[in-house]
Amino acid sequence: MYSLNLDTNAFLTNYWQKKPLLIKNAFPNFEEIISPDELAGLACEEEVSSRVVITKGNDWQIYQGPFEDYDKFGNSHWQLLVQALNHWHPDSAQFIDAFRFIPDWRFDDLMASFATPEGGVGAHIDNYDVFIIQGEGQRHWTVGEKGQYAAKNNDPTTPLIEGFEPIIDVVLEKGDMLYIPPGYPHQGQTLTTAMSYSIGFRAPSQQELFSALADGLIDSNTGLKRFTSTSEPAIANQVSVSHQQDMMALITELASSPDSYQAMLGSMLSQNRFELDLCEPDESYTADMLIEDIEQGAELNRIGGLKMLQLENDSVDRIFINGEAFEHSANIATDIALLANQFSFDSQQTQKLTQNEDTLTLILTLLNRGYFYLG
Repeated sequence: MYSLNLDTNAFLTNYWQKKPLLIKNAFPNFEEIISPDELAGLACEEEVSSRVVITKGNDWQIYQGPFEDYDKFGNSHWQLLVQALNHWHPDSAQFIDAFRFIPDWRFDDLMASFATPEGGVGAHIDNYDVFIIQGEGQRHWTVGEKGQYAAKNNDPTTPLIEGFEPIIDVVLEKGDMLYIPPGYPHQGQTLTTAMSYSIGFRAPSQQELFSALADGLIDSNTGLKRFTSTSEPAIANQVSVSHQQDMMALITELASSPDSYQAMLGSMLSQNRFELDLCEPDESYTADMLIEDIEQGAELNRIGGLKMLQLENDSVDRIFINGEAFEHSANIATDIALLANQFSFDSQQTQKLTQNEDTLTLILTLLNRGYFYLG
């Protein structure tokens, strides 16, 4: 069990998306989530998103996984990064649970890093919130103030920047944690062979929201209302200010209507950027098979990374799972909330859930899609 040594209410009030924070001994007696050998083995798999970053003077080079061996990289100046560890390593679920004081829809992934001395990616700026937790070894981190920074080597395509004056300058040791909000420059350099972990939280951009809204309107064949006017400009080649404003008001009208945006938000926010490790059964479950397994002590588990979201004041009784809406009867709302809030259920909890036929039907669907599995 991972216990986070942090006043979460004070953190959300004073630091979340406002300013960086160093938390020494954030995880007392921190236990490594995964061993370096296990991490290297995961990076050999085609489905797993991994990369090796090699530090080269003022620059770096990236090799995308999967990897067959690591000998060619030497003993220093590189690190292995594995994205979405929580999808492939069930033991990481307890660690992620320590961060659920932030809503599930924001959660992106758990990234694990094995780094050799002098390994790092240089000074850069991210557009998401990140918690960096140190495992074995030591890494030196600096964090700068938010501001305008020149791109490295004047290259507009690189995420690297020329440098910054640190407002945090620290060597992270086992169990220490660093929180960095979007827009703050930071840099990590490995001092001794080290393991570290990054918990990322993202929010949609205006581009993503507009794109998802447009896709949703097209898919549902809605949003067909056209612009109309009561007056026309005197100059034929001119688009009047009132026409401009009234056209944009059509978009505002859609954005203020829950019927237009709720399905879009639920679908978009429940999707995952990384591939899921689906556990589809060899033979589709039937109700009788499931009940028999439960009577023999089977437990119900959600696969890593699967998002199950509900919208407050939703206009429809439904839950969004991996980008899809599942409508349900109002009489199982309590069961649905429980399924969305917990990652696993013991045999007694599972048996209780399946006593309602509608809940049983949904669980069968989730099992046969590989979203849940019995253990």
